[in-house]
Amino acid sequence: MNEYLKNLKRIEFTITMACTGKCIHCSEGDHEGCFGHIDADVAAEAVKKICALYGIQSLMTFGGEPLLYSETVCTIQKTAYELGIPKRQLITNGYFSERPDRIKAVAESLKDCGVNDLLLSVDAFHQEHIPLEPVSFFAECAAGAGIPVRLHPAWLVGPEDPNPYNNRTLEILRALDPLHIPLGKGNVIFPSGNALKYLRAYFDENTTGSNPYEEDPKDVKTVSFGPDGSVLDGNVYQSDILEIMENYKP
Repeated sequence: MNEYLKNLKRIEFTITMACTGKCIHCSEGDHEGCFGHIDADVAAEAVKKICALYGIQSLMTFGGEPLLYSETVCTIQKTAYELGIPKRQLITNGYFSERPDRIKAVAESLKDCGVNDLLLSVDAFHQEHIPLEPVSFFAECAAGAGIPVRLHPAWLVGPEDPNPYNNRTLEILRALDPLHIPLGKGNVIFPSGNALKYLRAYFDENTTGSNPYEEDPKDVKTVSFGPDGSVLDGNVYQSDILEIMENYKP
């Protein structure tokens, strides 16, 4: 076992960089021109091989907007369920279709494939361009299917800061009160990508653009796959995942 991966407990997949939002807080910057997604079968096989050697406790799929490729999400999540990974998470903005039949079908498929922690990104930034009605309907369908759903807003400066963006987020959350969906802690925006470009005035001038979620490369607890198959300085389309992990050096 690679000493740098001895504490590995989690797998993450960025399903796609394509997105239905145009959020000014996005750490990845503009998503225009993004397309394509990770191959479902390649991803599922990688999960199987990793789980054969490591005690993985959680798996997450996100994007971009991952449900633009819901079948891929479900293939990966079903694999995690069948392998007994306890926490199987999905982060989505909930806007991948406006057709009620499609929205309901995707919600039911997420339940069937074993998603047990759905984080719904709703806030002033997402709802600047994403209509709330189809998102609310998706949340209702997902909760009605029995999936644990949490609202997952992005906060500017912090949840208690009374800036116009946070105030608008609170209005949006109140509009979703009739659904009785619990509010998660969400996340605090950090200065990177679009956030640094459009929200610079809200950050301390001495604040760096470092990602607070970035791990110590010498003590990797999460293996993260990009939509192009990139992982741990290698690529799962070009090399076996276990070979990539064995040869990984920070």
